Amino acid sequence: MPPTITNSAFAVSNPNTLETLYEIQETTSSSIEKVFAAAKKIQEQIANLSIEQRIQEILKLNDYVIANQEKIIDRIVAETGKSRFDALVSEVFEVCDVIDHFKKVAPKILADKSIHTPIVLMGKKSKVTYQPLGTILVVTPWNYPFFQGMTPSILAFLAGNAVIIKPSEFTPLKGLWEEMLTQSGFMKDAFQFVYGGKETGKLLINARPDKIHFTGSVATGKKIMEQASRQLIPVELELGGKDPAIVFEDVNLERTVNGVMWAAFTNSGQSCTSIERTYVHENIYEKFVSMVVEKSKKLRLPNSQTDYKKPDGYDLGGITSAAQLSTIEKHVQDAVQKGAKVLLGGKRENNSRQFPPTILTDVNHSMLIMTEETFGPVLPIMKFKTEEEAIKLANDSVYGLSASVWSKDVKRAERVAKKLVTGNVSINSHMLTEGNPALPFGGIKDSGIGRSKGEWGLLGFTNTKSIIIDQQSSRIEAHWYPFTQTKYELLSKLMVALFSKSKNMLKFAMLGLKMDSLGTKEKIS
Repeated sequence: MPPTITNSAFAVSNPNTLETLYEIQETTSSSIEKVFAAAKKIQEQIANLSIEQRIQEILKLNDYVIANQEKIIDRIVAETGKSRFDALVSEVFEVCDVIDHFKKVAPKILADKSIHTPIVLMGKKSKVTYQPLGTILVVTPWNYPFFQGMTPSILAFLAGNAVIIKPSEFTPLKGLWEEMLTQSGFMKDAFQFVYGGKETGKLLINARPDKIHFTGSVATGKKIMEQASRQLIPVELELGGKDPAIVFEDVNLERTVNGVMWAAFTNSGQSCTSIERTYVHENIYEKFVSMVVEKSKKLRLPNSQTDYKKPDGYDLGGITSAAQLSTIEKHVQDAVQKGAKVLLGGKRENNSRQFPPTILTDVNHSMLIMTEETFGPVLPIMKFKTEEEAIKLANDSVYGLSASVWSKDVKRAERVAKKLVTGNVSINSHMLTEGNPALPFGGIKDSGIGRSKGEWGLLGFTNTKSIIIDQQSSRIEAHWYPFTQTKYELLSKLMVALFSKSKNMLKFAMLGLKMDSLGTKEKIS
């Protein structure tokens, strides 16, 4: 079931055992006002820190994560249901990787940049500088609560901002955050956590943050964007996906099947960049299907005897959200009713939130399983004949987040990758664009707006400010008042000398000198 709501209280439960762990409440308007006041106060101090000093603060968090990784993983597993291996690789390790990358590159990225100045502005200097926005609101999803809570917040802080984080009410990790901030010695109030559901979210947006970074569903993203638009609050939206994988006939089947299987079922398919559609060349279709079914049969679900502290206890955990489990079942049922075959799985385990690895064939784009985000451990497989057909099928989606192309012919794979309408493509792997913190991550179409990570993600938390510098002197610019016929004719000739096909730089220089002298000579006295 979803978090039970009683008098504005949300019950946080373990998806594997179904036990209630604790409750959280909606946050009041007066409490949110205090949070924003504290953020505004501390942000001035953050902005006055050098980038090196901000890095030292972030390294405190890094040290805490490394020293307490097992404790952190315990909490992630308890609230999300994912395997310990998934929690280590995609959450804890990734946070440290992001910190390691940005501690090296942030000073250069955020440094003032000299910019080209055109010849007509000779004598002046141009530069770009990066200014913090102020207070950033980070709204996180339930599938990767630690990674998605930390990563945008780290970048926002490095850029000089205070951060307010609203975790998902499904997986808030309440208590873990506070302990980390206190015990690490991280700058007080630089990160503040506010708990609750959609009503808390609305109050946070009404408090007018300087930017919103949201990761979650398309439906919620649209609501956030609509509310933010009333106050012209900039938004960065990382939304859903329906990632396609295109598998050509020349692949190493053993490697490719293992890669596709992992990318479809990792985190029980609860990733916006999981493989949700697989297009396999007709020449290897039967072999591919047979192999992926046999391998997927060996993947393990947790049971009553599972020791959740063992990294090899199980491969796929329970579905974190009961509402998402209903969506998975709906999509599979719709596919079967329209002619799809279930070769493996297809039904949840009795009285649980566990859904086994599921493989479907005879699918087509009339089915929800091929068009809407399923967000579960379901791998629908469809055959194709030509490269053009594969591209057309992959692009036939309202989503445009990520994709993968599998082929020994890397030139062909790159050619196809460039034609896919997505924000990210991995070749002969999947989800790896997320694994490189130097790359921008984000989607187009219904998959979102903006980019996180990479240089682009860091600068997204800044006001990019243009500055042009001139010297104080007795010189009067020729384009200032008064406007005269002589100036007009000279400027027209100068434009022809500089920009026409028969560019004449000597003539341009002579005309420029005349313009300069006219500016000082014909000034308004």
